[in-house]
Amino acid sequence: MKKTILAILALAMTLGANAQFEQGKAYLGASLTGLDLSYSGNTKFHFGVEAKAGYFFWDNIMGYGQVGYQHYGADGVDDNFVAGVGGRYYIVQNGIYLGLNAKYVHASSYDDFMPGVEVGYAFFINRTVTIEPAIYYDQSFKKHSDYSTIGLRIGIGINLFKDSYNLK
Repeated sequence: MKKTILAILALAMTLGANAQFEQGKAYLGASLTGLDLSYSGNTKFHFGVEAKAGYFFWDNIMGYGQVGYQHYGADGVDDNFVAGVGGRYYIVQNGIYLGLNAKYVHASSYDDFMPGVEVGYAFFINRTVTIEPAIYYDQSFKKHSDYSTIGLRIGIGINLFKDSYNLK
């Protein structure tokens, strides 16, 4: 009996998520990175904030733009500003997504271009709001051993339906 109920709940969750990643929806998101949950060879403490705005061009495929600020606690490491673009593919309507992005990083002493990948999960807490934990990797072209980063990102997303912002 327990297995049957769990199977029905899993099916209901999958069907409920089905309408969440459809073409024509807009997306707004914000996230915290670092919090000592990321590591690179150059820094030990890292805290960052990011904002994203996106659009679902096709079902399950979203493109987005992002801006961010990162603070590093190590001596001699500059805080930096980030601007970039990216995309996500949501797998099988269950909330798991794969992401690719490219960022331009600017600090007072250097500039860098960083392509990245991420794997995350969009957990819906209601019809439009998600909590999005993700593991990410950003590859530095400036100096791989010092600036490439692997970490954990915790975000919140808002999925806006066409009828909620009056697009025809």
